Amino acid sequence: MSSLLEINIMNLLIEKDEKGMTMLYDYYGDALYGIAFKITSDEELARDALQEGLMKIWKKAHTYDAGKARLFTWMYRIIRNTAIDKVRNCSIKEEKKIQLDISNVYNIGIDAIKPEHLDIGKHLASLDIKYQVILEALFFKGMTQQEASEMLDVPLGTVKSRLKIGLRELRKIFDTE
Repeated sequence: MSSLLEINIMNLLIEKDEKGMTMLYDYYGDALYGIAFKITSDEELARDALQEGLMKIWKKAHTYDAGKARLFTWMYRIIRNTAIDKVRNCSIKEEKKIQLDISNVYNIGIDAIKPEHLDIGKHLASLDIKYQVILEALFFKGMTQQEASEMLDVPLGTVKSRLKIGLRELRKIFDTE
């Protein structure tokens, strides 16, 4: 059963009255921040999750059903899910950074660059068109493999295979020179 305070806060939120948000923050802000912090283990992420979660609460106030859950339980779920999403997003960004660090594509030393390699456009034309398109998208247009896959409407695995084969074919050309 909802308390009078919860009913008052929700009525104000449903009416989009900012006093409701102020009351919600005053009464529940610390507890909701604590939930976000426990999940994120990072003050900045917890603050972001709290702010985003409060905006969701503001926007979804009309969906709250006191018969299904207490106000705090409903808000807890929103903050918890928002904090989990924040952690996942950070993990995904971190994985992308790690993949770039591990990749040897960008680790070409100065000694590996030869003047004849600068005419790669000329040599690229000698390849099968399917390899040319992939290599041009990735190296000359600066696309990621995923972006090339979407733009060319080709499966990601195919992009990777064609990249590998195209680079192997270019290597044959440059090794003979």
